[in-house]
Amino acid sequence: MATPTFETITLDVEDGVAILTLNRPDKLNAFNTQMMKEMIACFDHTDANDDIKAVIITGSGRAFCAGADLSAGAATFDYDSQGGEALAARKQDGVQRDGGGLLTLRIYDSLKPVIGAINGAAVGIGVTMQLAMDIRLASTAAKFGFVFSRRGINPEAASSWFLPRLVGVQTALEWCYTGRIFPAQEALDKGLVRSVHEPDDLLPAAKALAREIVDNTAPVSIAITRQLIWRMAGANHPMEAHRADSRGIHARGKMADAKEGVVSFLEKRPARYPDKVSTDVPDIWSEHWQAPTFK
Repeated sequence: MATPTFETITLDVEDGVAILTLNRPDKLNAFNTQMMKEMIACFDHTDANDDIKAVIITGSGRAFCAGADLSAGAATFDYDSQGGEALAARKQDGVQRDGGGLLTLRIYDSLKPVIGAINGAAVGIGVTMQLAMDIRLASTAAKFGFVFSRRGINPEAASSWFLPRLVGVQTALEWCYTGRIFPAQEALDKGLVRSVHEPDDLLPAAKALAREIVDNTAPVSIAITRQLIWRMAGANHPMEAHRADSRGIHARGKMADAKEGVVSFLEKRPARYPDKVSTDVPDIWSEHWQAPTFK
């Protein structure tokens, strides 16, 4: 499958790992309608391509993403007044939706693991888009800010769901109430990022983490695991997880990957998993799916 080209981002694939780079360095990778559409299209591509088994997101230049593109001035967040593409691109099912939310929900639905390599300033949508990524690594040069209250708006991109689950309600409220910019070390201390690296070490560290996943695991198992962890973060009772887990074990236990996983372990050799994400991910969410009965 050919790698698509874009205007505001780049996509490079290195031995099973896709590197999505926000690429408006002269604008500090500010987020606009075109970037939103291209990032969503990029995830459509990575999900459909079985040769891609993990995705890393980073920024070009000295910023990760400086937030929304403010070139429209006072009308920046008034999509009704802008009209045209900005309005149409955010309207779905007759409802006007925020562009950051359209992106984070697409990342949430990803069938491949998503690693953020946060190389510089990340504010507004530049930080909220990260919340749907699975693991975030930061450069010592990175800075973060949930600046919405300082721009006269409210948090977006479904961050009111994601952020408290990552850092707790108290920290989420402090960061959003104050809108202050904080350093990578604070992000690490509060659990927003997994680790902090010198700038030259950031992308190699993200690639090493991606390789640990790509080289040792079954892609279909990763796709199921990702959705289990994310969806169950909002479950009302562990029985919901038990049902989904059980459906998954029931389905996967009969598939070629499970046989290969056991045989390769017993034969002390690297596994060669044959099942494909594009065709073989079982539906473990539908209540009508054939599975054991639960009370």
